[in-house]
Amino acid sequence: MKTVRLSAALALSLLLAAPALAQQAVQITIKGHKFSPAQPHAPANQAFTIVVKNLDSTAAEFESKSLRVEKVVAPGAQVSMQIRPLNPGHYAFFDDFHQDTTEGELIVE
Repeated sequence: MKTVRLSAALALSLLLAAPALAQQAVQITIKGHKFSPAQPHAPANQAFTIVVKNLDSTAAEFESKSLRVEKVVAPGAQVSMQIRPLNPGHYAFFDDFHQDTTEGELIVE
């Protein structure tokens, strides 16, 4: 009986703590070989997730040297990337397959 109560208490504490553990997600879409939003915002000094959804009929490659990420996004697909805590600042990103039209900048504050 003691084990059941302990397990229930642990489960309840995990449920209550879940919102505090959840990371913020930065949502970005690609359509017409352009990012939307082109200047998304993220919290400083906290880990977060970038989710990129490709609405185009061709593949894209979300890349950022300053964020240290590079991920191909198939047509109609989406990818998620875990980002380490960042200092406040501006972090450029682009579509490596369409560099002439697809650029953006993550604003961390």
